[in-house]
Amino acid sequence: MSFVEPVKAESKNVLGQPMQTCGCDPMTGFYRDGCCDTGPDDIGVHTVCCVVTEEFLAVSKHLGNDLMTPMPQYGFPGLKPGDRWCVCAARWLQVFEAGAACPVVLEATHENTLSIVPFELLLQHAVIPDKLH
Repeated sequence: MSFVEPVKAESKNVLGQPMQTCGCDPMTGFYRDGCCDTGPDDIGVHTVCCVVTEEFLAVSKHLGNDLMTPMPQYGFPGLKPGDRWCVCAARWLQVFEAGAACPVVLEATHENTLSIVPFELLLQHAVIPDKLH
């Protein structure tokens, strides 16, 4: 008798489609696999695929979430404007409310984001992935 691993359900993005990769340079995602996937261990809900801007990074740091300073002990390189990163949904919303939202890649933003951030807000800040490079 052979053991067959259970098939993991494919994650969906906020458009109801299969998730796309957010970014691999630097390697992002709660699981550091390039995707804004989530699971029971992801208490912060790192599900919003962002293209971070200087303003977003500065306001986020001011609000207590420093994404610019490298923390090698956590495998975190520190971000610079233009990097694509899986941001906590509540943090993205907090920075949005402070007037400094950054662009979002809907195709790489996990559907669980919608329990925290209204789709309309994400849509207002959406960018088309091919236009990023």
